[in-house]
Amino acid sequence: MKIYNYLFVAAVAALMVSCGGKRGGQPNFGDDEYPVLTVGTSSSASQTTYPATIKGIQDVEIRPKVSGFLTRVNVREGQSVGAGQVLFVIDNQQQMQAVRQAQAAVNTAQTQLNTAKLTYENNKKLYEQNVIGEYELQTAQNSFNTAQAAVSQAQAVLASAKEALSFCYVKSPSSGVVGTLPFKVGALVSGSGQALTTVSNNSSMEVYFSMTEKDILDMTKNSGSAQAAVASMPTVKLQLADGSIYNHPGKVTKMSGVIDPATGSAQLIAVFPNPERLLKSGGSGSIVVPHETSSAIVIPQSCVSEVQDKKFMYIVDKDNKVKFTEIKVAPQNDGVNYVVTEGLNIGDRYITNGITKLKDGQTIVPITPERYQQKISEQAKSMTASDIVNAMKK
Repeated sequence: MKIYNYLFVAAVAALMVSCGGKRGGQPNFGDDEYPVLTVGTSSSASQTTYPATIKGIQDVEIRPKVSGFLTRVNVREGQSVGAGQVLFVIDNQQQMQAVRQAQAAVNTAQTQLNTAKLTYENNKKLYEQNVIGEYELQTAQNSFNTAQAAVSQAQAVLASAKEALSFCYVKSPSSGVVGTLPFKVGALVSGSGQALTTVSNNSSMEVYFSMTEKDILDMTKNSGSAQAAVASMPTVKLQLADGSIYNHPGKVTKMSGVIDPATGSAQLIAVFPNPERLLKSGGSGSIVVPHETSSAIVIPQSCVSEVQDKKFMYIVDKDNKVKFTEIKVAPQNDGVNYVVTEGLNIGDRYITNGITKLKDGQTIVPITPERYQQKISEQAKSMTASDIVNAMKK
């Protein structure tokens, strides 16, 4: 019987709290006693999450500079490569033939230059001996100069042919990891078509996320500039697609200077180290931004009413009259408490429960929250079964 009575009282107390406490209701104490607290400060810790996209710090699309058939694919998907490593080879027979022809032209021009040089030097001696005239000397010199120019021209053609040949060997511009390989040996590729692959430098990863224009403005105003706002942002975390938290913290390094008119947000970039190569370019997750305040005004959400997207609470003046007061709160909260930013000051008194029974300007009798809970228990013990049934019908 004692156990039954205990359970009965506990059930009634829970019923009264659910009907009055969490929903702002007031048990019928038959008086104007309401629980009151004085505003103080406390530390507040919350966090905000933003959908994010993961990319390597350098994602480079690999495209050929010449058209042709692939003759070799030297890498596999997911392979780590170094800068300058040959990834693909394109059919280069035509380019090699052009190099051979250009080299032969250089050899011919060099031979002609040697002959013109000998002729010019010999004519200089004959001119000094008055064997030939100035015309013959000048003609030999012109032929020598022409032969020099011919060699330079042939060498330029050879260099161009060698460069065209080098284009057949597609190299990685940076270190990184090879992406998908859509083409196989024998496929016809060109620079204007689909990329051969993507090389992602994933030693560190850039994580892209967006914040609303209002948040960006608040940060910029508080810090003085966009650069200062980025520099003052706390260390952030990355929540992976499986819900786990990445074991390396990141730092926000960049903020876009343009607001996207379609979304009303600006893009930010956080950089995370990736020593284990766990993060992959193209992946998704969520950026977790912590918010910590050492002297915040924190109040329970149960004492706040919402009217047309505005938040109100009852503040008690020195004469114990209540005033229905609008407050503003931080957008981040833990689902239980609010951090008040405007409308409430340290030392103010406010009603914590029973706000649905109050009216603006009403005079109340302040009691402590502990006394409030004690009166709930006392009333629960005095209720009969019919009282409980009637309370549940309300």
